[in-house]
Amino acid sequence: MYSIEKSKELFARAQESIPGGVNSPVRAFKSVGGTPLFIKNAKGAYLYDVDGNQYIDYIASWGPMILGHAFEPVVKAIQEYAVYSTSYGAPTELEIKMAELIKSMVPNVDLIRMVSSGTEACMSAIRLARGYTGRNKIIKFEGHYHGHSDSFLVKAGSGVATFNIQTVPGVTAGVANDTLTAAYNNLEEVKALVAANKNEIAAIIVEPVAGNMGCILPQPGFLEGLRAICDEEGIVFIFDEVMTGFRLSTGGAQARLNINADLVTYGKVIGGGMPVGAFGGKRAIMEKIAPLGGVYQAGTLSGNPIAMIAGYTLLSTLKNNPNLLSELDEKTAYLHKGLEKVLAAHGKPYRINRLGSMISVHFSDHDVIDFATAAAANNDKFKAFFHKMLEKGIYLPPSPFEAWFLNNALSYEDLDRTILAAEQSLGDI
Repeated sequence: MYSIEKSKELFARAQESIPGGVNSPVRAFKSVGGTPLFIKNAKGAYLYDVDGNQYIDYIASWGPMILGHAFEPVVKAIQEYAVYSTSYGAPTELEIKMAELIKSMVPNVDLIRMVSSGTEACMSAIRLARGYTGRNKIIKFEGHYHGHSDSFLVKAGSGVATFNIQTVPGVTAGVANDTLTAAYNNLEEVKALVAANKNEIAAIIVEPVAGNMGCILPQPGFLEGLRAICDEEGIVFIFDEVMTGFRLSTGGAQARLNINADLVTYGKVIGGGMPVGAFGGKRAIMEKIAPLGGVYQAGTLSGNPIAMIAGYTLLSTLKNNPNLLSELDEKTAYLHKGLEKVLAAHGKPYRINRLGSMISVHFSDHDVIDFATAAAANNDKFKAFFHKMLEKGIYLPPSPFEAWFLNNALSYEDLDRTILAAEQSLGDI
């Protein structure tokens, strides 16, 4: 009998000390209802909660567990380096090796700066773009989430969309006015914004493949069009690859989609799940950052040795074994085909969006190409589907506005079990 009594007890206890009982809003299950699961441990493709339930994991810590949880080479490397100390606040050779590794894998990155989170990476990239161009305004896309710094919380996706927060208290009118938004995949809206704010746009920042309103792919010509606009107008083009970097290919979305950005940002993937981030790009832009230039950015834990060795071990494994990502893509395609078959058999309106090992199911009778079409799907049906799957041991993202992330520890038996669970769940909703 499925039970989560210990999770319920811990959630009640957590709410006495932690706002909402969680340290990141989506974890609260507000979008899907019910009690969030408290996880005790994870290994490979599986999560284990405090009640002893096992789940096939389709979150992968929101992306970084590409080769599965507790990947042995990463765990071993962390253990070996932890005895030296967990932080120095001084340079290490590991930081150089990590920067050199990323440069060898990613096109169009001349210099790279390590930080402590994806939020910090995106925030710093925007500040750098403003400092480089001498302009203040940025363009972002509705439903895209670039972390929780003020500039990015205007019409953001992910948790902000989950909680239906349209205006975030604490974000000043001045910041909001400098953040212009367009619909993803709508090039004409971008052109209109640029024309109306001539020589005022510092940067256009985009998730090249959206993952924070479900998985949504760029329409043909969209990213190419953004690149052309930035070239024509002297605007810095920023790829937020916190989710796509080293997952869609060893060179990230830039390499897979053959589009060069001026700056690119990374998050937890480059630390094998440790708290870490980075931003990098063209030398002429990156040389404006302190201590070379006047754009200031700093952090005691930037380049933290434990995060660096974890990330270096994971990325080296991916670089030296390019078949691993191909295998993962094939597994995701297998899941896609299986889910499509059972959804079609049940006659329920649906759309499945996928690229590489990112995928999402939308209960919709129209294509999902932007935030408006994602929000117009039958998200109540997703909530019911989520809980039915959870009861059957399948852990999906607890929001219709989040992409699913597969990991290569998943077996085809796991995928078949997931497809069967979906078939059974669809019959109950």
